[in-house]
Amino acid sequence: MTLSQLGGDSRIPASPDTAVLETVPNPHQETDYLIRFTAPEFTSLCPVTGQPDFAHLVIDYVPEAVIVESKSLKLFLTSFRNHGAFHEDCTLTIAKRIVEVTEPKWLRIGGYWYPRGGIPIDVFWQTGKAPEGLWLPDQGVQPYRGRG
Repeated sequence: MTLSQLGGDSRIPASPDTAVLETVPNPHQETDYLIRFTAPEFTSLCPVTGQPDFAHLVIDYVPEAVIVESKSLKLFLTSFRNHGAFHEDCTLTIAKRIVEVTEPKWLRIGGYWYPRGGIPIDVFWQTGKAPEGLWLPDQGVQPYRGRG
């Protein structure tokens, strides 16, 4: 196992395409369990206006042989901050990259995007049915209701 980002200085990748998601061995491969990553301050750019977009991401997955190393995930997510893409593309790109790198038993993502132009856009995707008997907590993000 060689980790190039953990424990050292790491620059924010120039784009999601150049970001490296690293993994470590799953210490409990014999057990189905849920790993949750929550990124309540995710940012990207609107590909048309260049204005910032903000989301609360919740990523749940059941690992197989490897798990995502969290610093590399943070750098990957941060690489979107200067990347122009629509909400749907950002959300699915993140999920599909994690699936590509980890080959999990199951993954779901909830992208809870803050309103632009008065409309919040929430994006959800999962790889299939969750493993039987898995405790699957609610993602805990309320629908957008405005302020006050």
